[in-house]
Amino acid sequence: MELTMITLNWFDLITSVVTFLVIFLVQVLNVYLKILDDNPDNGKSIDVVDKAAVKEFPILESQSSSSPVSTTPSSPKTPISANGKLEKQISLLDNDSHEDEDTLSLENLFPCDQTEIYASKKISFIIDELIQTEVNYVNNLKKGMVNYGKLKDEEDVPEGLSGEEKQKLLLGNIEEILELHEKEILPLMLRNQRDLKGLFDEFAVHFEKNRFYCYVSFTIGKKTSMQLRQDNRLWLQTYQTSIKDKLGIDSFLVQPIQRLTRYPLLLQQFISEFYKSGISCKPVLTAVCKLETRMRRALDVVNQAEEIPNIEELNELDLLQLGNFRRSTEFDAQHLPTRKKYRSKVFLFERSLVCTEVRKKRLAYRQHYNWENVELQRPLDSASSNANKTINMLVKQQEGGSNGSSKREEYAFVAAEAAVVKQWLLATHKIIEIARHEHARRNTFSLPMDLVLGVILAIWLIWQYL
Repeated sequence: MELTMITLNWFDLITSVVTFLVIFLVQVLNVYLKILDDNPDNGKSIDVVDKAAVKEFPILESQSSSSPVSTTPSSPKTPISANGKLEKQISLLDNDSHEDEDTLSLENLFPCDQTEIYASKKISFIIDELIQTEVNYVNNLKKGMVNYGKLKDEEDVPEGLSGEEKQKLLLGNIEEILELHEKEILPLMLRNQRDLKGLFDEFAVHFEKNRFYCYVSFTIGKKTSMQLRQDNRLWLQTYQTSIKDKLGIDSFLVQPIQRLTRYPLLLQQFISEFYKSGISCKPVLTAVCKLETRMRRALDVVNQAEEIPNIEELNELDLLQLGNFRRSTEFDAQHLPTRKKYRSKVFLFERSLVCTEVRKKRLAYRQHYNWENVELQRPLDSASSNANKTINMLVKQQEGGSNGSSKREEYAFVAAEAAVVKQWLLATHKIIEIARHEHARRNTFSLPMDLVLGVILAIWLIWQYL
């Protein structure tokens, strides 16, 4: 009996030690794989290369480094017009640090007296309008969801509108938009009515965290929704009359885009009155300018996303697999394997690049490429007049030989201006960095920390009862 107890205890001890060693080895392997993934040689699988003018694009000087500092683009200088006024830079995915560097000063770090701002009747009216229209917007969305959120449950609903899937296509993700504004945006406005800097700063955080991407998703689904409404117009008009809705479903579903457009207009009015009143409260001015810039960029992305459903044969792709949409840019493109030249619109997604051909008002799908298979290069001939306006795209191919892979030139993109190329490179660089980190996480084997701690606790308990 005593021998049996000793055998059982030794078995538990050996099991515990083996478990602990396995966990330890897994974590060591995880660190080792992470180091390998951050190695410059591996970093070359997703790269942007500038062989023509490295100094012109400091963003491209150290692509292989794993340090966030080394991959951050240098702040472009703010252009100044002939009359001395600062010109706005139009860019969707530039690093936002250059905006903050121009406005950062010691007085921005300290609170200012905002009573002077509220003393201005025009500015107070703008703030009141911003908050009141937000209240009305939330109430209108809630009312619209009550009226049209359960059409599928109506007894005489036509086949084109029946079922959960058709309901989702009809209304899109408007419920997600309502939740964002009802639970996040409206509360932050109400609690910061007397602290404008806090209001603008908190609002900007939602754009920085991409919380307003729900509007991009809504816009992508707008074409399908409009077609469903058109196909079932008679029934919807009868239903609208029965529920005594004077405006109808079209008015309900156009409100999200109207609201997103209204935000920057109100902020521009605020900034204009701020300057006219001669108010000296730079922290608030800095915060509102920062927010207005982010709103304008978000609106640009939403407007560009409206073209995605117009891409012919795009239904062959799963948009969810492409990741979030980032921006689109128009180029004169040459498909190098076929030597075909055409006007192209290139759509950037988080995981893929989609090339289309512009045919008057239509967009024809051509190819799409995952970022891990793409390399972008500036042309070697820097003396060419179009060198600063050109980007060459190479596609990496796997080979059976010892070399393992090769590169094939696929496209040459020529922009109307060199500034367009620079902005496009900034955008692609940011996307590629995100893709690189996602690719690294997918190739790293690790255990959740709560599981590791749980197993360690179990080992300790077993050890105590041996």
